[in-house]
Amino acid sequence: MNLVVDIGNSLIKIFVFDNNTIIHNSQFEENHVNIEINKIFKTYVKLENAIISSVKDIDNEIIQILERKIKNIILLNENTKIPIKNLYKSPKTLGKDRLAAVVGANNIFPNNDVLAIDAGTAITFDYINKKNEYIGGNISPGLEMRFKALNYFTSKLPLIKKNEKYKLIGQNTEEAIIAGVQNGLIFEIDSYIDSFKKKNKHIKIILTGGDCFFFEHKLKNRIFAELFLVSIGLNQILKYNVKNI
Repeated sequence: MNLVVDIGNSLIKIFVFDNNTIIHNSQFEENHVNIEINKIFKTYVKLENAIISSVKDIDNEIIQILERKIKNIILLNENTKIPIKNLYKSPKTLGKDRLAAVVGANNIFPNNDVLAIDAGTAITFDYINKKNEYIGGNISPGLEMRFKALNYFTSKLPLIKKNEKYKLIGQNTEEAIIAGVQNGLIFEIDSYIDSFKKKNKHIKIILTGGDCFFFEHKLKNRIFAELFLVSIGLNQILKYNVKNI
């Protein structure tokens, strides 16, 4: 069994994989890490391998806990071996979530051109080709960031949250913000997909991230939604490294 630890700015996400199947997932605040990880080991006694991915410096406490219980531990960085070829020109600055997403996309659709779209705090578009080569991608503000930006950088616009009910054209300020932000991002995603499909009509599209199900049925293009794409990719990176130890 494999343990995937994905450390974000405010929450830690934990996944337990039995080969390629997720059998546990949870998230918690960093100050609960000792209690929560010990719970995992009490439930899943056959854990042998772990990978840690973090957007910030990794707390030594987490490493120390795992070292007492895990045979093989991989700390994901730009030097970690991966099962794809990374052609990104600045691998040190490449977000680990972006890298894991394309590894996961390549695992779900092997030997295919794939566009992985992660709709989270930021929205990222990352492309891997059928030769298993990660070419690169783009970064844009996500839904919540766009709502907050309109409120922060103006003196009168209110802070609005995403809403399932919205129009093409707003008839008051709140409707105008919702319609502008949500339609704008939907059009942006569809436009990216259309541009890639012009070059390759067979390209696969995977949507992930916290807002993936919000967009899933609003896009005109057909997509495959996988909420746990990043964790799937991290598990594949872990398996690849353990195999080569």
